[in-house]
Amino acid sequence: MNKFINKLYQAQAQNKSLVCVGLDPNMGNINTLGLDLFSWLVNIVDAVSNHVCAFKPQIAHFSALSAENELKNIIAYIHEKYPDIPIILDAKRGDIGSTAQQYAIEAFEKYQADAVTVNPYLGQDSLQPFLDYADKGVIALCKTSNAGSNEFQNLTLENGKTLFEQVADNAANKWNANKNLLLVVGATYPQELEKIRSIVGDMPLLIPGIGAQGGDIEATLKAGLNENSKQSGLIISSSRGIIYAGKYQDDFADKAKEACLDLNQQINDFWSI
Repeated sequence: MNKFINKLYQAQAQNKSLVCVGLDPNMGNINTLGLDLFSWLVNIVDAVSNHVCAFKPQIAHFSALSAENELKNIIAYIHEKYPDIPIILDAKRGDIGSTAQQYAIEAFEKYQADAVTVNPYLGQDSLQPFLDYADKGVIALCKTSNAGSNEFQNLTLENGKTLFEQVADNAANKWNANKNLLLVVGATYPQELEKIRSIVGDMPLLIPGIGAQGGDIEATLKAGLNENSKQSGLIISSSRGIIYAGKYQDDFADKAKEACLDLNQQINDFWSI
């Protein structure tokens, strides 16, 4: 089994959790607490670390703050203190092969992420530099959680498939030679999630859209859980709903932990590891 996926499944079992916490810093919130960015990140990570299966720092939130060093440092901190929890760099990179190679180096060598999100719409040659890191995870957009995703992703192709179904089919049957490919599928579209699960089998899926975007937990689990595997096949991501649960309060880390525990409990009410 791929190193990232194995690490993910072990973390899910160890913490009895399918929850992935997104790290999307907003200094407007953090400054009111009198904390620097790295201290805030450490507080959040420490508070939820026993209740997650992954962390997902969002690169744009760091780059906009010129906080690339803080991004490197929080990833290094997680690797050192919580080595069993994988880190997904949410970057959604996608470009021609030579540039994609540099993006792959950025994610896997500069930042030392265990996995990275990518945009597959330039085709396999744009994915290959990431996929060639056989021990890493590559998580391709398939059916995204935003309302505008229908504009292109639900278009019907000449072969009768929707665009998102074609992406899922390619991911399952053409692109995944190293068995290190996963897909992003929004919780806001459970019917599409069910179709994708039927196409990709036991492939793990990263599920954004729970929490602030309004995705339904029960519908997501019914549509997306693996039926013929002991592994769930799901990584359920929440960012704002957890990390800003405490808003501007001094007990922001405790509130984040409570929100994480609550989401995990809601998930485990329907499915138990």
